[in-house]
Amino acid sequence: DFAIHDTGGGNPHAHIMLTMRPIQQNGAWGAKQKKEYILDPQGKKIYDPKKRQYKCKAIPATDWNEQTKAEEWRAAWAQLCNRALEQYGHAGRIDHRSYERQGIDQIPTVHLGVAASAMEKRGIRTERGDLNREIEVSNQKLRQLKARIAKLQKWLKEEQENTEPPTLADYIQGILSRRTREGKSQVSQSIYNLKDAAKMLNFLQSNNIMDMAGLDEKFKSMIGEQLDIQHKLKPIDRRLGTLKKHIEQAEIYFKYKGKKHLTEAEQILFTAAHDYLKGVMNGKTALPVKAWKAEYAKLTAERETLNRRYLALKGEVKEAEQIRRSVYNILRQEQREQQPRRAQDIGR
Repeated sequence: DFAIHDTGGGNPHAHIMLTMRPIQQNGAWGAKQKKEYILDPQGKKIYDPKKRQYKCKAIPATDWNEQTKAEEWRAAWAQLCNRALEQYGHAGRIDHRSYERQGIDQIPTVHLGVAASAMEKRGIRTERGDLNREIEVSNQKLRQLKARIAKLQKWLKEEQENTEPPTLADYIQGILSRRTREGKSQVSQSIYNLKDAAKMLNFLQSNNIMDMAGLDEKFKSMIGEQLDIQHKLKPIDRRLGTLKKHIEQAEIYFKYKGKKHLTEAEQILFTAAHDYLKGVMNGKTALPVKAWKAEYAKLTAERETLNRRYLALKGEVKEAEQIRRSVYNILRQEQREQQPRRAQDIGR
């Protein structure tokens, strides 16, 4: 059975329900499962005196309900869609794999569901909607961080290729010298982005940076710590999304459990929560809601700590980038001043 839904809200989709029974060549239904006797180490059937029969287990006739099949079908569906997209000249492609499996540094959003989606469309904020908005902000931070890291790495590579890198003391001296000539020189004001040379000196001293190699190492250290925060936040955000859904479904389940008269909407919510929790618990009966909430609170606190450190690092990186810009402008000005001198030397 299948049903295609498209209400015009930008989310066309289909619900497909498949049988678990095999179909014989003549079109008749086959057996859903078969009985298999449990054997002892000697290969003999084991008799159960309580049930007065031999012990056995049910074996599905097909493997259509295996989770691995869902992966195969999703991959096949992606291939069919991409073939059609290519046939009709569309550049976009779909991928059934998660961001993590694709190697994409992006935190996936959580599924809103019918009720939450409808509330969000009416302008009513939901917990899942708020979580997705937080994830979007985190993903934007990750993209900005990657762009900044790329710029810093490019600059570090350029500086490492310099055969005679000047010392940082030379950079500071260059700033001081140009301050004394500010009225006579056309040096760009961007050279003086730092309030004064003392601020630069304080940064270098507090981080024990004595030369370009030390500055390079400081950049690498900050980049490494930022990447470490990025990698720690991704699984935390994913786990928080999972725990939030566990807790929400448990609350719905307990809210309607035992209630005698349920409306159609309440029955749908209760059944969905029951089926969801049944899959989560995998045979266990007691719902660890208290443990879920404790883990959620712990991870939320850990996430806040990481975000605070990220903001502190952001300020440090900004200060380091200001130093980088000042150094770059000084070098560029020196090159411009040296070019006329070299021309004069050649003329002589």
